[in-house]
This record gives sequence, C-alpha cells and structure tokens, in this order.
Amino acid sequence: MLASKVIRKISDYGTLVMFSHSIFSLSFAIISMLLASNGFPSAWKVFWILMAFMGARTGANAINRAIDAEIDKLNPRTSVRQIPQGQVSKGEAYGLAAASFAIMLVSAAMLNMLCLILAPLALVFMTGYSYTKRFTWLCHIILGITTAAAPVGAWIAVTGNLSVTPLIMGVANTLWVAGFDIIYGIQDYEFDKANNLRSIPVKFGIRRALHISSAFHLISCIFLLVLGIISSQLGTIYFSGLLIITVLFAIEHSLVANVRKPDDTGDEVYSFTAYSLNQIISIVFLTASLLETLI
Repeated sequence: MLASKVIRKISDYGTLVMFSHSIFSLSFAIISMLLASNGFPSAWKVFWILMAFMGARTGANAINRAIDAEIDKLNPRTSVRQIPQGQVSKGEAYGLAAASFAIMLVSAAMLNMLCLILAPLALVFMTGYSYTKRFTWLCHIILGITTAAAPVGAWIAVTGNLSVTPLIMGVANTLWVAGFDIIYGIQDYEFDKANNLRSIPVKFGIRRALHISSAFHLISCIFLLVLGIISSQLGTIYFSGLLIITVLFAIEHSLVANVRKPDDTGDEVYSFTAYSLNQIISIVFLTASLLETLI
C-alpha cells in the first residue's frame, strides 16, 4: 500500500512538471555540450550539466504550476491538472521547486564560476515567466528565452565562457519554443480574452498568431542552418536532419492552418502540433546532431 502511494505521488510530480516534455530543451543542451567540447566532455561535467538541467526544468515547471493554480482551476482545459484536482498541493509544488532550484545552484557551483554567477539570472526568468501572461503578450518569447538557457548554459558549463555559437543556438531555441507555444496558446484563446490574460493570439487574433508562429519557426530554421555552416563538427547528416525538421515544421503549420475555429477538434490539432509533433522534431534534431558529432 505504501509503495503504491509513493509510486502514485512520484507519477503525480512527474506529470505536474511535464517530465516527458524534457526533450524540447534537452536536445539543444546536449548538442551545445558536444559542440563546446568537440565530443563528449568528462563524465563529471556531463553529470553536473544534466543535474543542472533537470533541476532548472523541474523547478521552473513546478513553480509555474503553483503560481498558475488559481487560473488553472478556472480554465476547463487545465482544471484537470494535479493542483486543481488536489493530487498535489501548492505547498508541495513550491517545495519541489525550491529543492530543484537548490540542485541547479549546487550543480552550477560544481561546474564553474561563470555558471554560478549567471544562475540567479536564470532563476529570475524561470520564476518570472509564470507572471508574464498577466501583463504582456510577449510571454511566448520570454518562455523561449527561458528555455534557451539550456544550450547557452551547457556551453558555458564546458568552456567557462560565452561565444557566438551558443547564442545562435539560443536564438533558434527561443523562436522554436515561442512558435509552438503560440499554437498551444490558441486553445485558451476564449478563456484568456475573458480573463484579461495576454498572449499573441489574443493580441493579434488566431490567423495572425499562426503567421507569427510560422515566421518564428522559419527564422529558427535559418539560425540552425547558420549553426551548421559555422560549426566544423556539423555536416551532411546534420543538414539532412535539418531538412527533415523543415518539412515537419511545414506539416505542422499546414495542419493548424486548416483548423477553422478553436473548437474541440481544433484543440486536438493544436495540442498535437504544439507538443507531439515538436517532440518528434526534437528527436530528429538530437539524433542527427549526435550522429554527426560522434561518428
């Protein structure tokens, strides 16, 4: 009985922080780490980089769920989440966030001084993002910038400094995430309008929001192309993967373009394209880059 309760609670925590969606930024973090070290860094560095990543991501998602709990309770789409349903308390979510951020800070300290110095800035973005939808439609871009800490941080963890390469990856990561977050946010279009919450769909309308999303993804692909050109470790396999990614982006936007209104069927399409299809894109990016850098 106790074991089943523990397993259920762990499962609730995993769902709370969307553990299965870690691939979105993890792929960029791993590729940045490999490019920075021109191969695999030491096992010691890999361990602390992964610990920092998981601590940051878990903490950011836990605190987001806690801060947004009251909004989630009112929104029919999100009212089934763990905190509104009473499966996880707000106190537990805040506690999980605090413990996770502590792990991130310790990991940053174990990597190098620059990581430790910049860690508080990352914390500001990770905690502050949760409030942005209350006052700015730029929330999607701020989320993208927050997730871009993964490739930039991984590079600094390996080299101890910053250069153009991780910044290019960071811009690509920012626009990629912002693009699919816009699509995901369309599901809450009516709720956000009614509750004075800001987003690009609410600000510009659904059709223009989809155009902005497609522009973000196009520019993201351009930055990934530039990354391949300037990085000597990347070649044919990487560019082949990038071609597949571009095709998948085209499929994603053709699917959402055919949705006429944000009804139940539309919500399924928005959810699939924003998360499931982008998880596939992440895996393609990670696989192509791994094969290129390690073979």
